[in-house]
Amino acid sequence: MFNVGPMELIVILLVALLIVGPKRLPDVGRSIGRSLREFRRATEEVRYSFESSLDDEGHDETVDAGDATEDTSADGAEPTRQRPAPHGDDD
Repeated sequence: MFNVGPMELIVILLVALLIVGPKRLPDVGRSIGRSLREFRRATEEVRYSFESSLDDEGHDETVDAGDATEDTSADGAEPTRQRPAPHGDDD
């Protein structure tokens, strides 16, 4: 993700130590870790719901295509497809 080497990491930690101070640094580290964990969990949840909705759409399309019936005419002409009725609210 980030290309951070050992020297850059040491500089980041020293700057954090100067800004926050030695007493609050562990608390700040914990809160940042919790925030990152929560963010990662939320990202995975959004990704899962997005992928499942895409899977559902693909499944619905294949089911709809399988529901369409083909009629063959008596004269051997090309079959016509009947589309299923649209789903809507009947008022």
